[in-house]
Amino acid sequence: MDSGDMLELAAQRVAARGRLVVRRAAGRTRLARLHQDGAAKIRMPAAVADPLEAVLINTAGGLTGGDRVAWQVEAEAGASVTVTTQACERLYRTGLGRAEVDVRLIAGPGARLAWLPQETIVFDRSAFARRLEADLAEGAEALILEATVFGRLAMGEAVRQADFHDRWRIRQNGRLIHAEDFAIGPDTAATLGLGAVTGGGIAVATLLVVAPDAEERLAAVRDIVGEDGGASAWSVAGTGKLLARLAAGDSYRLRQRLVPLIGLLNGQAGLPKVWSI
Repeated sequence: MDSGDMLELAAQRVAARGRLVVRRAAGRTRLARLHQDGAAKIRMPAAVADPLEAVLINTAGGLTGGDRVAWQVEAEAGASVTVTTQACERLYRTGLGRAEVDVRLIAGPGARLAWLPQETIVFDRSAFARRLEADLAEGAEALILEATVFGRLAMGEAVRQADFHDRWRIRQNGRLIHAEDFAIGPDTAATLGLGAVTGGGIAVATLLVVAPDAEERLAAVRDIVGEDGGASAWSVAGTGKLLARLAAGDSYRLRQRLVPLIGLLNGQAGLPKVWSI
């Protein structure tokens, strides 16, 4: 064990939890409940806006082995909320264990919930696992995005080895309508270099739409995605599902696609204020 590992073992680890509940009252979406614990903070830049926009903040400034963060967002019947992050989350080198993030999304009947965090930036020799579960009532809609960058070219960063695992489970009216597990590592660079993976692209994203009119948006989504990925749509469990995947050579090119996609798919709420090219 080297000195860096010993320092990490001695350091205090992050244990943070944030919970946000919104409800529709008097004609608009309003804050119903807010809980913050540890490094997890939630801010609302314009509390009278509708749809409501919430910004998640990890005041620890990043995650490493042993850190634990949990977020729960609930939109009650008829409410509408967009959730994003203040900045990109950073996954730093770990000496022991992995960082873990749990995300729980709940949308009541007729509610609309958009989960749009900024990119997760992976550093060399990091280890990370994220679990995202969404429970949508009948008639609820969701827009869910996760984007990941394996090293920032502009900063001269390269990720050769890392462990990264992303697990999604999406249910509507109690029925599982989407499940996926994305895992890469430990030879991250070699895997990303394969033609069947990204062909060397270091920036990837998955975007899911659950809404009755999801299939109607497919052509417009494919126009934006272009040659950087693909998109498909299905009818499932009495609603529609659109899934888009993107891969790009760097984070800038990825964001060039994500910004118009979010603007297209996030309805009246549009692009979160903290996002930019």
